[in-house]
Amino acid sequence: MKIVVLDAAPLGLNDISWASIEAFGEVAIHERTTPEELDTRARGAQAILTLRVPFNRECLRRLTDLRYIGVLGSDPSIINVDAARKRNITVNWTDGIDTDSVAQHTIALLLELTHGVGRHAHTVRNGRWSRAHDFTFRLQPLSELSGTTLGIIGFGRIGQAVARIARALGMNVVACDPALSSSPAEGVSIAPLEEVLAAADIVSLHCPHTPQTDRLINQDTLARMKPAAYLLNTAHGALVDEEALATALRDRKLGGAGLDVLSAEPASPKNPLLRAPRCIITPHLAWATRAARQRIINRAAEQLRAAGMS
Repeated sequence: MKIVVLDAAPLGLNDISWASIEAFGEVAIHERTTPEELDTRARGAQAILTLRVPFNRECLRRLTDLRYIGVLGSDPSIINVDAARKRNITVNWTDGIDTDSVAQHTIALLLELTHGVGRHAHTVRNGRWSRAHDFTFRLQPLSELSGTTLGIIGFGRIGQAVARIARALGMNVVACDPALSSSPAEGVSIAPLEEVLAAADIVSLHCPHTPQTDRLINQDTLARMKPAAYLLNTAHGALVDEEALATALRDRKLGGAGLDVLSAEPASPKNPLLRAPRCIITPHLAWATRAARQRIINRAAEQLRAAGMS
């Protein structure tokens, strides 16, 4: 059997092992694949693994040997799943593998906003602390999280993992999720979106991107938040109206924002959030701990075997 990995670079080629995939036989691993290269590289493959390379109906029609597509991530929308199934092509994705990593990064963004660890460490390196008059030096007010309220929008696996960490830090947690009428987590209440936005000192997004959640955070919903509140987004860039968020930050109608995802990635130099004050942006790396990336590879191997592709 021939297996082709189309875009291995984001997962890593040197610090994780692909042995569980290579054990299946003939495996071709490519760092990246452009649309123009796809047909040539995928020709003759019975199984393809992809992270972000899309497969539309026409592409699937051309790949006559293909019997399996594995998405090395939690978003199967890059595949025309209906067209694949009509051609008896199995489609799997590695959902839920990065839960702990994303939850950890969400809290890391929050801690940077409230304590500015990175900002303050930089002042030590550049000599600003050395020039200070006192033994202590602060660039910003420091905030305790204990006793504050975290509002979580989307209370699935990642939202619940974030809630567990927040509760351990002494935070109150309220969540909004249209799929839930009661909370599956102790100490967490479920409320409508409007109530969560109004009550929260920090709002953290963990819902999927759908037509209903597109630009969920916009001028109107931002106006419902506390002026000193923080917004966190480690879910999907399209959940946020970026111009509205940048305006709220510039006008001091929001305390700050910590984002790991943007509407277009890599970030456009014209994205207004790159110039917005009190806005921390990381390059879509919340999912990418070494442990999580290795689990993705190993889960993909398990799914291949379960599909009878060995």
